[in-house]
Amino acid sequence: MGHRSAQGLGFNELAMDMDSLLSRVALARVIPFVLFMVLLAVRGHLPADGSGMDPRWVYGLSVLVVGGSLAFFWRGYDEFNRLSRLSLWQGLLAIVVGVVVFKLWVVLIEPWMLLGQPTASFRPVDADGQLQWGLIAVRWVGAALLVPVMEELFWRSFLMRWIDNPNFEKVDPAEVSPKAIVLSTLVFMLAHTQWLGAIVAGLAYALLYRYTRSLWAAIAAHAVTNGVLGVWVVLMGNWQFW
Repeated sequence: MGHRSAQGLGFNELAMDMDSLLSRVALARVIPFVLFMVLLAVRGHLPADGSGMDPRWVYGLSVLVVGGSLAFFWRGYDEFNRLSRLSLWQGLLAIVVGVVVFKLWVVLIEPWMLLGQPTASFRPVDADGQLQWGLIAVRWVGAALLVPVMEELFWRSFLMRWIDNPNFEKVDPAEVSPKAIVLSTLVFMLAHTQWLGAIVAGLAYALLYRYTRSLWAAIAAHAVTNGVLGVWVVLMGNWQFW
């Protein structure tokens, strides 16, 4: 009888976990991320020799599709609908964190710090080497404005808190466990070529979210990192970071 009860308890817990994954609040954070990753995979597999659709413009499609999904689910993001404006101190801290992560991101590039090669690099220049400003604008807007919102909703608001409690909305960011921070950061790392840089970035954004209890702080820091990186990439021509 005891063994059966234990099995029943385990099944019930598994069912509850599945229900939490399929809830609207969870899907609102998962679906935009999945859409982005699917389109990233599509972009990485399109020929770059001009024989088909220019894969660089698939990024523009990603901005439209993912941005549309975020707009569709916007009312389900409680952290945005509640009074959650950043204080001046939190805003300044987010800027500092974002700049520091950018600096580390561009120096942590030794071969042993990388996991393979990017599958969908982005080089917005024409055959004559001239910059294509339309592509640059689309890439920068996506990286600096869209990706921070989409990723922080998934990695920090959802996954990190879900690790602690399937009913993740009940988890106060200030009470997120070290285990949840570490595990979510490790998964975050696997989605990036620069594994060490990703660990640094993931920990920085997670700890900022935990400290400020504001997802806007993590989003702002992430946006600063990606925004400054985009400007630096264009000025220096270091397209491998895009």
